Amino acid sequence: MTHPTDAQRRHDPAVRGFASDNYAGVHPEILAAIALANDGHQVAYGEDQYTEHLQDVFRAHFGPQAEAYPVFNGTGANVVSLQALLPRWGAVIAAGSAHINVDECGAPEKVAGIKLLTIPTEDGKLSPELIDQQAWGWGDEHRAQPLAVSITQSTELGTLYTPEEVRAICEHAHERGMLVHMDGSRLANAAASLGRPFREFTTDAGVDVLSFGGTKNGLLFGEVVVVLNPEKVRNIKYLRKMSMQLASKMRFVSVQFEALLTGDLWLRNAGHANAMATRLAEAVRGIDGVTIVRPVQANAVFALLPREVSERLQKRYRFYFWDEHTGEVRWMAAFDTTEADIDAFAEAIKEEMGRTA
Repeated sequence: MTHPTDAQRRHDPAVRGFASDNYAGVHPEILAAIALANDGHQVAYGEDQYTEHLQDVFRAHFGPQAEAYPVFNGTGANVVSLQALLPRWGAVIAAGSAHINVDECGAPEKVAGIKLLTIPTEDGKLSPELIDQQAWGWGDEHRAQPLAVSITQSTELGTLYTPEEVRAICEHAHERGMLVHMDGSRLANAAASLGRPFREFTTDAGVDVLSFGGTKNGLLFGEVVVVLNPEKVRNIKYLRKMSMQLASKMRFVSVQFEALLTGDLWLRNAGHANAMATRLAEAVRGIDGVTIVRPVQANAVFALLPREVSERLQKRYRFYFWDEHTGEVRWMAAFDTTEADIDAFAEAIKEEMGRTA
C-alpha cells in the first residue's frame, strides 16, 4: 500500500501543450537554487539574506534607485503597483486587451478600488494619441481622475514596445501629471527579442513602477514589484501586506530571481521560447487555410484556421481560442518547448487541415 505522504507522478511528462507558458515546469537551475536556500533557518517576511541580496540583483538591471518587492503572482504585482500610484479617486488608462482589464477577474477594481479607463487597440499597444482618448476630466468631481497609465511588455497580443515608444508614452503621461506602470509578466521575452537591456525600456524610458514576471520564464512561482521612481511610488511594503502578497518564507521567491537574473538564465529561457514561437509560425505559414494574423515578436503565435480544425486539434494539444467570435487561436511557446515539440505540433495542424480539405 502506498503511504499517503509518498508523492507519485500523476502526469505524463511527454505530454506537451501550447496554451500558456505557465504550463511549463520549473527550470532545473531554479529548482537547484530553491534547494540551496532550503537548509537551516532564515528570518521570515523578507528579512532574510536572499531578499536583501535581491536588491543588488535588481539594481544591476534597473539602476541604483530600484527597489524590489517580491510577491506571489502577477495579479498581485499589478494590484500592488497600481495601488501605489493612485489615490482612491484615481483611474488608470490601459489598453482594452490588457491583462488587468481582461484576465484578473476585476481585481484592480474590486481589490484595489481602482477605476480602469480602457482604450481599444489593434495591436495591444497604447500611444500618446490613444491615451488622450481617456486623459481628460481633471478637476471634474464626477469623473474618476486619470492619474496613471499602464502598458504591457510584451503585450497580450504578442507585440513589443520599442524603447522610443515607451519613452514617448512616459513623457506624454508625465507632462499631464500621470505616472506609468508597466506589466512585465513577459518582460524577459521582450528584452530578448529587442536585444536591449531591461533598463533601456523601463528606467531610462521613464517607467515609474514595474511588475516583473518570473513564473512564465522558468520559476516555480513569484513575481516582483520593482519601484523605479521611489520619489513618486511609495508605501509598497504596506500595500503588499494589505493585498495578501507578503510571503512569510520569502527567501524561496527571492533566490529564484537571483538564479534567474544574476547570470544569463533569463535570456536563455526567454530567447529560446521566442525562437520556438518563430519556428512554429514559419512551419505553419505554408499550410493552406492557416493564417498567422499578428506579428510574432515574442513567444506567442496568433492564428486563424477553421473552427472545426481547431476543435479537433485541441483534443491532441492544449491551446485556447483567443477570440471565440472569429475563431482566432493563440499558441504559446515556453522555455522548455523543443524543436521536436514544434515540428510535431505543426505536423498535427497539417494533418487536421488535410482532413478538412
